Amino acid sequence: MDNSLRTVIFDVDGTLADTERDGHRLAFNAAFAEFGLAWDWDAELYGELLTITGGKERIRHYLEKYLPDELSRSGLDDWIAALHQAKTRYFVALLERGGIPLRPGVARLIHELRAANIKIAIATTTSPENVIALLKSTLGEDSPDWFDVIGAGDIVPGKKPAPDIYLWVLEQLGLPAQHCIALEDSENGLKAALAAGLDTVITVSDYTRGQDFSGATLVLSDLGEPAQPFAVLAGNAHGRGWVDAGMLARLNG
Repeated sequence: MDNSLRTVIFDVDGTLADTERDGHRLAFNAAFAEFGLAWDWDAELYGELLTITGGKERIRHYLEKYLPDELSRSGLDDWIAALHQAKTRYFVALLERGGIPLRPGVARLIHELRAANIKIAIATTTSPENVIALLKSTLGEDSPDWFDVIGAGDIVPGKKPAPDIYLWVLEQLGLPAQHCIALEDSENGLKAALAAGLDTVITVSDYTRGQDFSGATLVLSDLGEPAQPFAVLAGNAHGRGWVDAGMLARLNG
């Protein structure tokens, strides 16, 4: 069977950049203040809330667990959507100020994949606005056009760990899973990718370091750089110190 690598599919939050603790969390808190809410998601609480994927879903979960009386609020769904929209506005503004850099090895790998004519795609539960803002602020104004497919936000009904977003991206690519490999940082993301039939490389983030990555092809500290090699946490990196197109092709084969 031909398993040649045609596309690398990137998750966004925690994979392309460490966006959660000092990005999304701060934006949520700014939105809460704008809405006159005395809520504060500290770093520890936010780590707990990250088990729920999707910002609107995370807000609802917080209400269900900590503020159940708020669930009777009139027009709850629209109110949550408006609150999340405000949060997105704050997050995009943070990105546009250059407040969140890419993780080690990400920019290098993206450029190498393009040079090798291997397609790149995105599969994420974050909003399209967040994705585009992150790409433009870190890789340049035209960088969103480098990606053959960007699957983001509510484009599918089921958020990770459901495989919906990966299945949608594969459909748009017109490729079977064996020609692709996924890059993720979380257990939920891994479950989604595996359920879609994708080999998956994990680069752990601060919030996901202790999660269960059973089934991953490789678990790393990050993608690594020639001057800053990754640490192998699980799997066989074949003696390499940084992830490049050739290494991903070998893992996919």
